[in-house]
Amino acid sequence: MKYVKLGRTGLDISPICLGCMTFGEPERGYPSWSMPEDDSRAILKQAIDAGINFFDTANVYSDGSSEEILGRALRDFARRDEVVIATKVRGAMRPGPNGSGLSRKAIFTELDASLTRLGTDHIDLYQIHRLDHAVPMEETLEALHDVVKSGKVRYIGASSMHAWEFSKALHLQQANGWARFVSMQDHYNLLNREEEREMLPLCADQGIGVIPWSPLGRGRLTRDWDTVTDRSSADPIGNRLYDATEAADKAVVEKVASIAAARGVSRAQVALAWLLRNPVISAPIVGAGKPAHLDDALAALELGLTDEEVAELETPYVPHPVVGIA
Repeated sequence: MKYVKLGRTGLDISPICLGCMTFGEPERGYPSWSMPEDDSRAILKQAIDAGINFFDTANVYSDGSSEEILGRALRDFARRDEVVIATKVRGAMRPGPNGSGLSRKAIFTELDASLTRLGTDHIDLYQIHRLDHAVPMEETLEALHDVVKSGKVRYIGASSMHAWEFSKALHLQQANGWARFVSMQDHYNLLNREEEREMLPLCADQGIGVIPWSPLGRGRLTRDWDTVTDRSSADPIGNRLYDATEAADKAVVEKVASIAAARGVSRAQVALAWLLRNPVISAPIVGAGKPAHLDDALAALELGLTDEEVAELETPYVPHPVVGIA
């Protein structure tokens, strides 16, 4: 495994981040298609054995059981100082006041809860899971600065928002001497490239590492257009992201299939190789429900696309609505 830096930091990460939304007790809550612990551990061990050291989860995934499963697996299969644990905060963890959001109270409470579930004394990358428009940005940013200074968090990151909002946050952090966001987890793949307009150039200019979510378009880039899977039939978020642009997206999927067939590789490898060509991308966040999914992600690291193939993949794209932002 050839490791890369996360943006302008000194943190070494694998160029594939294993997304852990797939892992969690289904009866605990969304998503219904998550994998219970025994199945999850097999994928996590496969990833660690392959050299992947970067793992992304969130407190809300399966009501915290994703963090629990990840924490136990990492304690059993890896050295803590070699792995990079990323988790997120904002979503509702319980009903009633202060059960969600990015207030100072919520951040301090949910950080301690995540540390307990993960079984660690620090989180390497603590990310806000979208913005909380009910809380002043300054309150959120100062609280994040304080958890870094407490030693419980090493770095902080953000996720999908408008580029002007991210620029404002970076300005406030600099002006106040607060810990700075080092990463942006945003929605970017061959089916939705709107981040190329503002967010990716901003991140390149500011040295922010980009770790895209849904790099395979919730699986749409990996299979025939009309194929229905257990996950796609139970994934309302995927429908909300892509149903409005089916005609244009189908043409992109067909190009991926054509190049994959000509190369004799999987479609997932082609779609991920396209992302990995972009120097602002530190590591796409790849979910894996089967060993073959992880094999494809690792193989994509060695697949170099030609300029002609990239042009063929990009030509059918048409402007899309901005989706995935709170």
